[in-house]
Parts: sequence; structure tokens; C-alpha cells
Amino acid sequence: MALTNSLNIALTGLKASSIGIDVAGNNIANVNTTAFKKSRATFETHISRTLEPGSGPSGQLGGTNPAQVGLGVRLGSITQDFATGSLEPTGSNTDAAIEGNGFFVVSDAGEQRYTRNGNFTLDRDFNLVANDGAKVQGWNVDDDYNIVEGVLEDINLPIGVLSVAEPTTEVKFAGNLNAGGDVATQGSITQFNALFTDAAATIPATTGDTLASLFVTGGTQPLTLGDVITFTGVTRGGSDIPDATFEVGPANTTNSDGFGTTVQDLMDFMDATFGIDQTQGTAGVRITAGGVIEVESNLGESNGISIGDANFVVNAGTTPATPMTFTQAQDADGESTRTSLVAFDSLGNDVTVDFSVTMVNRDSNGTQWRYFANSRDDTDPDTLVGTGLISFNTEGELLGIDNTDISLDRVNTGADTPLTIGVLFRDPFGAVTALSDATSTIAAVSQDGAGIGTLNDFDISESGVITGIFSNGLLRDLGQIPLATFANNEGLRADGGWLYQATANSGAPVIVAGGTGNAGTIVGRTLELSNVELAEEFVNLITASTGFSANSRVISTSDRLIQELLATLR
Repeated sequence: MALTNSLNIALTGLKASSIGIDVAGNNIANVNTTAFKKSRATFETHISRTLEPGSGPSGQLGGTNPAQVGLGVRLGSITQDFATGSLEPTGSNTDAAIEGNGFFVVSDAGEQRYTRNGNFTLDRDFNLVANDGAKVQGWNVDDDYNIVEGVLEDINLPIGVLSVAEPTTEVKFAGNLNAGGDVATQGSITQFNALFTDAAATIPATTGDTLASLFVTGGTQPLTLGDVITFTGVTRGGSDIPDATFEVGPANTTNSDGFGTTVQDLMDFMDATFGIDQTQGTAGVRITAGGVIEVESNLGESNGISIGDANFVVNAGTTPATPMTFTQAQDADGESTRTSLVAFDSLGNDVTVDFSVTMVNRDSNGTQWRYFANSRDDTDPDTLVGTGLISFNTEGELLGIDNTDISLDRVNTGADTPLTIGVLFRDPFGAVTALSDATSTIAAVSQDGAGIGTLNDFDISESGVITGIFSNGLLRDLGQIPLATFANNEGLRADGGWLYQATANSGAPVIVAGGTGNAGTIVGRTLELSNVELAEEFVNLITASTGFSANSRVISTSDRLIQELLATLR
């Protein structure tokens, strides 16, 4: 019986040692497997046989211990160690590692699985996938790039395909306005030659007279029905105003910028085209009692308008019989400066804005300046898109602006309309001042809009937010990779390829953002290495191998003793 017991015990020992060798060998084999979690085998006594029950002390005799014989060993458990392995930077934007607790969620042929292996890539449809094609699951964004938590969906990152633009909402200016300059007192005045309603040039024209019925001195008519007037090379503050065309007639048959039949129609067109703010003083386009059309600009040298004979072209390509003539009757004065900026609408279209600032007052409280903003990209006829009064104290510091917004109509462009842009003359990183200087200088130093840009790259944050990096410098959230946590990680079932499946003993997954709840954080452009310690595994392997050899010796010894016993009985 003893020999049989020894043989059975040795057999269980062989089996246990074999399992120990398998576990250690598997750990060693996967030492370079991404995010591999090592396993540990534990053993327990198989059966314990009691030969003597033992007894307690009585009288003058002491107690005796039970006499027990173990009958072998059996497997207690094989558990995985989910401690985080070392992190290795890879530089690949699709790689991600988990530092701490949690699992990535993937869809494997429609079944939800979990993995620590963040060695992801993009498939041909720009889906973020694992090595075996399982699709990484996460939260996507709405039309405004806000992450929508809740339902898990495929993460799609269309590199080189997705494009975005950003409308400009604010522009920041910097510079200094020369408080020691001259206060503006007048704008420029340009006069047309006198117009009359009769060939004898005795009855001056008025606002309601038709353009095709007017005469100039000498009895000729400068304009006829159907003529197209082109204002070309007209300047404001020395800078060209974009060309503009006006058709003389009741309808626009030539795709001109404007049309009309009366003197008032032409004056309204010029006022809008030249961007004159008629609410300031006497500025505007008018006709005198003598039939002379006058164009008076706003105050300041940077607003002065210059129109010469060659700037008024009738029916381009032909020689007008009686060209109009112009006289510069008055020049604009006053300290002023101008600059231009390029903004963007919601479609990423460039929108150019001319910006001028003129000193309009100086007193014991400081200086006051007025800005004028003009844009030919405004879709209504009037190119003036904003004006405001800027006040500075006696230290040259900004006190305030009575209107900080300029507004451009973008009707029929496909973009959002109006495009409203805030004008900032002071922020934490700079300001416009009004100190005495040789000259005034102002510039638009930054703005928050951007033209169209294509997705070039992306980064994954600690919370799993995927931030897209576009060619125009814009950053947009494209989605978020959450983590699944379980009450009992050891209860998960490994399905191969280091995909895990939830079981009754693991508990249901709790899906949270990285760094929240019981979840660890995500490290982008990094992979988690295995948590196998080679030295420890070699010790375990040697220990298991030694046990296997020892149990083999027990079997061989038992076999010899049985053979000797059988020989004796013959």
C-alpha cells in the first residue's frame, strides 16, 4: 500500500511540476509580446489521510498529535498578474498604452472584447483597428467637434481627407498712435465737372434727374442709357480701392456691381463703393446747387479719396466723346494710419478688411481716435463694415471703445452671415497705446480664424481624447478612446491574441474616460511591454524542473521496490 501511495503521490507531483513548467515557459516565450500579462500557478495538497486522530492531555499523559499522510498535490489556481508593464515610446500616432488599470474596448466581428494591446493602425476606411482587424471602440463627436459620450462606436480618423476651416471671431491689434500729431479737421473733397439738364448749361442738375439726360458745358451728354462706368485706380489713403462698375439703366444687364438711372443712384453707389461713413460730420457724396457732384471723405489722411479723370471710364475699351473731369478741391488732414488684415468666413474664404485710425480729438483727458473698417468682400453694396470711437487717457493707455465689432455680410456665398469680428486693442499679451511718437503705426498681430486645412496628424491625450492636427494649424477633437474597468480582472477569459471576454466572475465592464474612476491613464505614441521578469521566470522554471526530476526519481524507486517485492514472493 505504501509503495502504491508513493507512486500516486509522485504522479500528482509530476503533473504539478509539468503545469509549473508550462506556465513559466509560456511567460518566457511571451517576454516580448506587447502588453502580455504573466501568469502564476499555485498548488495545494490533494488529499490528506489521517492514520491516528491524536488526543488531548489527560491525567499524567500528554496529548498526541494526529498522524497524517499527504496523498499528493493538485493545481490550486492559475492567475494572471495585471500589473502595468514598462512603457516604450514608439512615435506612432496610432499607438497607445494604458498606465494603470483598464482595457481598450474593441469590436471583434461584432462581439465586444477587451485588450491591453494598444498597437493599433488605420485600415483603408480610416478606422482605428487592432492587429487582427478588431475595430477600436470609442465616443465620436458632433458637428461642432464636441465629444458625445454614451454609445460606443467605431473610431474613424480620415487622415488627409477631413478638412476644416474656422471663421474669424476676433482680431488683436498692436502698435502706437502718435498722440503728438495733428487732430484731423477735414476730409478730402473731389468735385466732378458741373452737370446740367439742358444743352445750354443753364439749369443745374439735381438728385432726381436722370443720368442719360444730363449735359456738360458745351452741350454734350457724357452718359447714355446702357453705358457702364468703371471706377478704377481710385485710392483711399494712398491705397487702391478695388475697381467697381455701374450700369446706367433700370436693370443690371452687364453683371455690374451696381445700376441706376438717376444722379442719386450714382451718388449712393459711389458712397458705398468708397466706404464713406455718412454719419460722421459732412462726409458723403452730394450734389451742389451748381450741379457739381462732390465726394467728401471721412477725416484723416488715411481716409482721403483721390479720383482723377483717368479713374472714371465709360464703356471700357472705347473712347468717350465727352469724358468727365475731376478736381481735387480739398485734401484730408490729421494724424492717422492704416493697415489691412485677412480674415476668414465659415467656409475658409479669405476676407480682406482695410482698417484705418484717425485722431479726432485731444483734450485734458487724453486723445480720442476713430477707426474705420472697409471691405469689398462685404456682399452688400456698402463697403463700410464698422466704425468706432477709441479713447486713451493722459498716460496713453486705452480707456475703451464704443463699438468693438465689425460685421460683414456674406449673403449668397454659402458661408454663415453675417461674419462678426471683434476688434481687440488690448489683451494680456499686448496693447495699442497712444503716446507721442514720430508717426502712428498699427498692425493686426493675430486672429483666431483659419482657411481650409486638411487633417495631417493626431494625438491621444491621457483621458483618451483624440485631437486632430490640421494643416492650417487648427486643433479639433475627433473622438475619445475610453477604458473598460472590471471588478475582477482575473475573472476575464483570454480568447487568444490577448483579447479578453467578460465572464460572470469578472463583472460587467464600466466604461469611463482615462484617469477617471478606477481607470488608469492613456499614453499616446507608446506601447506597453510585457510585465514578465525573466530572472524570476527562470527561477520558477528551474524549481518546477527540479520538482519534476525529483518526482521522476520517486516513481523509478517505487518501481524497483515493487519488482523486488514480486521477486521475493515467487
